[in-house]
Amino acid sequence: MLPGPTNVPTRVMRAMLRPMINHRGPEFKELYAKILENVKYVFQTKGDVVILTASGTGGVECAISNIVQGANKILVPVYGFFGERLRDNILAMGGKPVEIHIEWGKAVTMDMIEDAVKKDKDIKAIALVYNETSTGTKTNCLKEIGEFCDKHDLLLVVDAISVLGGDDLPVDDWHIDICIAGSQKCLMCPPGLSLLSISEKAWSIIEKSTNTFYFNLKAYRKYEKEGQTPYTPAIPLYYALDEALKMIKEEGLKNFIHRHKICAKAIYKAIESMGLIPFAEEKSRSNTVIAINYPPKVNDSAFRELLRNKYNVVIAGGQGKLKGSIFRIGSMGMVTQAEILQVISAINMALSDLGFELKFGEGIAAAREVFKKEAELVNKDSI
Repeated sequence: MLPGPTNVPTRVMRAMLRPMINHRGPEFKELYAKILENVKYVFQTKGDVVILTASGTGGVECAISNIVQGANKILVPVYGFFGERLRDNILAMGGKPVEIHIEWGKAVTMDMIEDAVKKDKDIKAIALVYNETSTGTKTNCLKEIGEFCDKHDLLLVVDAISVLGGDDLPVDDWHIDICIAGSQKCLMCPPGLSLLSISEKAWSIIEKSTNTFYFNLKAYRKYEKEGQTPYTPAIPLYYALDEALKMIKEEGLKNFIHRHKICAKAIYKAIESMGLIPFAEEKSRSNTVIAINYPPKVNDSAFRELLRNKYNVVIAGGQGKLKGSIFRIGSMGMVTQAEILQVISAINMALSDLGFELKFGEGIAAAREVFKKEAELVNKDSI
């Protein structure tokens, strides 16, 4: 139950056993075409998509390096570890980040965005983390930010690595110019691929870029027309992505996203009934990464080791300045009622083992009630 890498379905793992093929040959061209079509389905875009053999961080560097020459001054809301990394990426690529400082556990608001742009007329783009993995916090005004950027001719770059597929993110409808995702999160694949959607407005800036080589998006666009990638792709990971995208289409994207929301709701209800407190403010809580404050006197390492060794559940600790003060549950990908009830039960028992007094069973009961109500709604709709 990590916030990445997540559990990989058996179907996806088996797909990686297919024989190697020539990445300049007809078999790859056919595979690549299917993948691109299904990636567009998940991004909900009619625009271009690019698949990189790289981590999510590589995808972010690709996006920034390809626009930083044409949009040098970039507004960056920072409300967690990955917001800081995004800011540092802009600096490393020669850009000028204009930072909005936000208390960790809270998210950026439209007022903050409008005020920052009003104060600095040289801002040409906004880059933000939609779902802050380090704090379990989500920006709920992303749609409005997209509309604002469209109206004011600003480029919008969104790090959606830990959320694409797990929450609402219609790229075209929300006017997102570059959106970045990672294979190892909600998409149920092993790590190693980064996926980007790119608007025509973004291409107008990218076409002027001379700032990168391996991550040169112009090269990817050129080779994509021939059904190829400019450099050798990780073919087994493409097999995996192909199978995972098929699974998402079989379930239906709307249902896939809804399942993530219900699982998150069950976790939040459970932990609160156990007397635990989520780290993120209620209105900005993530549906894919649930961050929880530790109770007093509960040691991070002791708790997570107990979970792993005794109860066979792996979760994450805090990052950056939150290390030791929170733990994080990844509710992503192939997550269902079974996994949620197992992790809630394990957390309940591990905390009891460490002397934290709680009403045993209330967490499970609260989570089961969420799933029960959901099942009743589904049954009612099917009649």
